[in-house]
Amino acid sequence: MTSTSGAPALQGIGTAPRGTPDVIVYTDPRSPAAEAYRTLRTNVRALIRPAGGPPLRQILITSAGAHEGKSEAIACLGIAFAQSGMRVVIVDADLRRPAQHLRFNLPNTDGLSNLFGGKTPRTPTLQPTAVPNLHVLTSGTEPESPADILASSELDRIMDQAARDADLVLIDCPPICAVADASVLATRVEGVIVVVGAGVVKRDLARHARAQLDAVRANVIGLVVTNAPYNERTFASYYDETPVTPA
Repeated sequence: MTSTSGAPALQGIGTAPRGTPDVIVYTDPRSPAAEAYRTLRTNVRALIRPAGGPPLRQILITSAGAHEGKSEAIACLGIAFAQSGMRVVIVDADLRRPAQHLRFNLPNTDGLSNLFGGKTPRTPTLQPTAVPNLHVLTSGTEPESPADILASSELDRIMDQAARDADLVLIDCPPICAVADASVLATRVEGVIVVVGAGVVKRDLARHARAQLDAVRANVIGLVVTNAPYNERTFASYYDETPVTPA
C-alpha cells in the first residue's frame, strides 16, 4: 500500500501534558515520515470507502512479528485522519504489551480490560488527546487471560459503543504470529491492515502471517511497509525550492 520512513523509538511519557502524542506526525509534521503517513491516509481512505459499498469503520492493524512499528503506525495514522476532520477512536487491544497510552501520554488504570467481568455493563472510557477529533481507549490493567477477553461476546458491544460517535476506529493488537489474539480479532472487524517492517521481518514469517489471516477469512485490505528508505535529496529539494510568487 504505502511505505513510511523510520521514526525514533518511543522513549516514554516524560513531562508532556496528558494526551500529547509522542509520534512523528505530531512532533515533526514536515518530516518525510509524516508526509508518508498523510499519503497512507489517502490510500486507506480509498479502501475504507469502497465504491458502491458501505464504509469500513472498524480496522484492525497488526503485524507478523514484534518491532515492526505497528503501534507507531496506528498512532500516526489516527492523528493524520483526525487532522483531516474525521472523528477517530484508537483502541489498544494489545493487552500483553500495550503502547498507545505511552504514545499519547495517558493513564492506563481504566481501559478495555476493565470493562469485562462486572455485573453491570460499562460504557468505554474514551480519553481525549491533544489532537482534536481523536480519542483513545487504552488497554487497561493487565488481565490474566487476554485471549479469553478478546474472544468474549461482550467485545462486540464494547467496540460498537466505542465507535458510536466515531467515523473510524483503529484497533491495535499483538502480532499475528506471536499469539492467537490477532486471529481472534480479525474475524470481528470489517478490515485488517498488516504492517511489515522493512529489514525486520523475514519473508517466511510474513507469509505465515498472511496464511493465518486467510485461514480465518479475514478481510485484509492492505499492507503498510515501515522503516522503508526514502530519497532524502528529492524530499529536501522540494522544500528548498524558491516559492513562486503569483503575478
